[in-house]
Amino acid sequence: MNISRRRFIQSSATLAAGAAGARVFKITPASADTSCAPPPGFPPGIELYQQGFENWAGDIVVDELWTCAPRTASDLVTLANWAYAAGYTLRPRGKMHTWSPLTVTPETRPASAQVVLVDTTQHLTGMQMVSASPAAVRVQTGVLMEDLLTFLEQAGYGLTATPAPGDLTIGGVLAIDGHGTAIPAQGEARTPGHTYGSLSNLIVSLTAVVWNAMLSCYELQTFDRAHPDCKAFLTHLGRAFLADVTLRVGANQNLRCVSYVDIPATELFASPGSGAARTFQSFIEAAGRAEAIWFPFTSHPWLKVWSVRPSKPLLSRHVLSPYNYPFSDNIPELVSDLADRIVSGEGALTPLFGQAGYDAAVVGLTATLGHDLWGKSKNLLLYVKPTTLSVTANGYAVVTSRANIQRVVSEFASFYQSKLDAYRSQGRFPVNSPVEIRVTGLDDPSDVDVAGAETPALSAVRHRPDHPEWDVAVWLDVLTFPGTPDADAFYAELESWIFSNYAGSYATVRPEWSKGWGYTEAGAWTSTTLLTSTIPLEFESGPSPGWSFAIATLDRYDPHRIFTNPFLDALLT
Repeated sequence: MNISRRRFIQSSATLAAGAAGARVFKITPASADTSCAPPPGFPPGIELYQQGFENWAGDIVVDELWTCAPRTASDLVTLANWAYAAGYTLRPRGKMHTWSPLTVTPETRPASAQVVLVDTTQHLTGMQMVSASPAAVRVQTGVLMEDLLTFLEQAGYGLTATPAPGDLTIGGVLAIDGHGTAIPAQGEARTPGHTYGSLSNLIVSLTAVVWNAMLSCYELQTFDRAHPDCKAFLTHLGRAFLADVTLRVGANQNLRCVSYVDIPATELFASPGSGAARTFQSFIEAAGRAEAIWFPFTSHPWLKVWSVRPSKPLLSRHVLSPYNYPFSDNIPELVSDLADRIVSGEGALTPLFGQAGYDAAVVGLTATLGHDLWGKSKNLLLYVKPTTLSVTANGYAVVTSRANIQRVVSEFASFYQSKLDAYRSQGRFPVNSPVEIRVTGLDDPSDVDVAGAETPALSAVRHRPDHPEWDVAVWLDVLTFPGTPDADAFYAELESWIFSNYAGSYATVRPEWSKGWGYTEAGAWTSTTLLTSTIPLEFESGPSPGWSFAIATLDRYDPHRIFTNPFLDALLT
């Protein structure tokens, strides 16, 4: 196995600086170091340079792609019309915190690819509160989530739940219906401006670069949430380019986060009706917000439980900034060394590595007084830094009814553990990083307070009108180092079971767009059946119109396919 340590560990300052340097180094068209000719006739006045692309897991690495940094939304229009005339495609590039090939594919070759990456993070970063009752914020799509949450916090607003990393662009989050973990606790009423679904469900309006057939050019067009075509843009998977969005927001909340590391997996993931006291569902019912992190070959998960607490509980530690689990962001030397040895071929060390990860969490929580934290929502919701362990991950949303949450996690935990043990008995260790389990609500367009608001057509948490009892999504992710032997075969078996088990009147399954899915032994996104049949049929079963409408709409607004790549061409057909 030939995987460099830098690809998955960024725990030391040297490694982190090296990885960052590889990504931000720029080669201008005038430099003698350019590896290929610059795009012909590129618009003057828009900065152009060559720069490498490397995704979060380090398994999509493309060196020296032509990249540009537009300063205004008008620059996006200029770029689109240039790309149309020149026969190029444009791919929005944020912080590259993704797993799936929605931006560029691994096969992309700078010398032959007629593609320009569009870095939104340098200049498209404006934010403005545009209304107070109900509250809304207008955000350009290069804004980072941490910056948005800080801006909102200063104005007295916040979000119910967000993805854990703060270095994601809002454009990237909305493209793949990014989410956190939250459903209403028992007796909890939704606060105006908040939602328990994906962040895409907060969109009030959006401005996209679209084709004007009458004028034969690309231009900016704003879509209100009630516009019938808006639903295709709310979760567009990179098949569109948004310049800015207006999001509904609500009053900020103070949260408490309590960590548990003493609950056996057999109790936390016990089958319904077993009599177990501390089940995953019991915490969800009481607080509405939980995440289980289960290291492989360990007996006790790390469970984080958030709850809305206006006032600080007596024993909680008041935190004034995010990222309060430094032991996760800066990997201990023992764990780092074990990881090194595992990716060098010593897979049998995986059980020891899993235990070391769990022990680091136990010791770290105690050393940092991290068991019980309280503060403003941003400071509790953001907890993953770029320096944390870089791994690959699969991801699925199991859409079902709230009453079935424990059944879903129990069946998953049982199958996962038995399959892992079966591989271990053969001397195979395909998974060396944690399982992560979260729960969200579904996208309810009424939450946005726009008359006639549309449902995101391609969101993994869209409602099924034929199953109104389904009201939650259980998110299942299994993490491992890129290139781990037997991982793809394991993922393929696990995925097959997931789609067959969570079916019928019980539940349905949709992919977590930014993660790995569509597995065969050849890897993720290689299952023709899943890409061309299973997924499209499921999205056609949602609110009408669904999959086919979204594809047709995105094609109509970009008929020249300047916002696409080969993977999207295969998926969205």
